[in-house]
Amino acid sequence: MPGLPPAKSRKGLWIVVGIVAGVLLLVIVGVLLLVNLVGGSTRQAGDLADNFTKLVIAGDTDKAYNDYMDPSLKEQLSREEFASGVKSLQLDPSCTAAYDDLKVSTQNDNNIADVAGLIKCQGKDIEMAYRFAGKDELKLVTIKLRPKA
Repeated sequence: MPGLPPAKSRKGLWIVVGIVAGVLLLVIVGVLLLVNLVGGSTRQAGDLADNFTKLVIAGDTDKAYNDYMDPSLKEQLSREEFASGVKSLQLDPSCTAAYDDLKVSTQNDNNIADVAGLIKCQGKDIEMAYRFAGKDELKLVTIKLRPKA
């Protein structure tokens, strides 16, 4: 038809929209990966602390010592000292763990997880603080278990 101007090309608009959508997609994928990595590490640290604490409460100090303690901690704390210390807490099946703080970080290619909380028993609470560290497998490098004042 005469008198109608030719249709404007929207090619540039579609290129800009495509670039913006691509950048948004990359940002979303990056955030999801980061959340998964941090969440996975936090979950792993929580599971380690929970499994270790269950062994301690059950009085299975040999398994707790052998499976969870780093060799550097074993040099400082003998199996007998660990077992004696746990026995002195007089834990029983009514005891449960409640974690107040769980932090996961990386230092010098070493993964570190700090876990703190209470072991709540009938009539008493036991303060606990653990530090797990390692590259591939986290092991207990520091431990504190003492009656809450």
